[in-house]
Amino acid sequence: MQKQDFYYDLPKERIAQTPIEPRDHSKMMVLHRDTDEIEHKHFYDILDYLNENDCLILNDTRVLPARLYGEKEETGARVEFLLLNQKANDVWEVITGPGRRAKVGAKFSFGGGILKAEVLEVLENGNRLARFFYDGDSIFPVLEKVGEMPLPHYITEKLEDGERYQTVYSKELGSAAAPTAGLHFTPEILEKIQKKGVKIGFVTLHVGIGTFRPVKANNIEDHKMHAEHYHLSEETAALIRETKKNGGRVIAVGTTSCRTLESVATFHGEICAADGWTNIFIYPGYKFKCIDALLTNFHLPESTLIMLVSAFYDREKVLQAYKEAVEKEYRFFSFGDCMLLL
Repeated sequence: MQKQDFYYDLPKERIAQTPIEPRDHSKMMVLHRDTDEIEHKHFYDILDYLNENDCLILNDTRVLPARLYGEKEETGARVEFLLLNQKANDVWEVITGPGRRAKVGAKFSFGGGILKAEVLEVLENGNRLARFFYDGDSIFPVLEKVGEMPLPHYITEKLEDGERYQTVYSKELGSAAAPTAGLHFTPEILEKIQKKGVKIGFVTLHVGIGTFRPVKANNIEDHKMHAEHYHLSEETAALIRETKKNGGRVIAVGTTSCRTLESVATFHGEICAADGWTNIFIYPGYKFKCIDALLTNFHLPESTLIMLVSAFYDREKVLQAYKEAVEKEYRFFSFGDCMLLL
């Protein structure tokens, strides 16, 4: 299939710049895959579509304040670092800008010297490996002081409250971007879901910035996915197995939860406790091995995420639904509305 097979026209004003208040008042398009019916609801209506014995699988990753602004120690020149993956202790893979200032051996200072870094290696993809230096036992409290939320490039307005780019159940620090399908949940909605007899399980997949990188290959099969770290506990694996046994549905909240479950099912041939890295690329033709339903936001044209959604339903029908969402003035992308595919 070709990249342009997943293009749709999106007016700029449809890109959500700020999160909706309250969280659960976003619009929700419901797609019934068995009948092709489309319903237009709000997220707080989600309980109407959940059944006792279903389980929701949420990604509990927490976004790092991973964008750093600092200076090159020798010259005072301004530099920007974006932390991607922790490779070993205080060694991270980072994106630097401008790249020419970040040669091997170059040293940088952030937050008036609270945090320092030295470039160790230039990788094939142009990213850098950098070692960080600071006082204390962990870099994470330091990042809370000097870092900023790494909002996607299409969000140009300043985010006043950083917690609005976190899910209410976020726990495991490590993402460069939020698992945005989870941003619609409130503690009250989660409580109502559980009271209905729907079980909730958690996985962790630390979202990489590669999520936002465009597909450059015209033939999508030539595209190479970025790798992301995931963890599936035995508790969640047992919940999924029990749900399947009882005839319930496994509902993935977001493409990250979906990719975690499908990775484990693909790599291990079953749902079991697992921990590792995945670069699974799901596009039309893929046979799903675990999930039965999917909650997801509206994604960028020609992105790997809209390809995943098209694999779960039908490419032409997904694009038609996106066209209808544009006409009905849905809000798109990270702070936008959502779609429930049943």
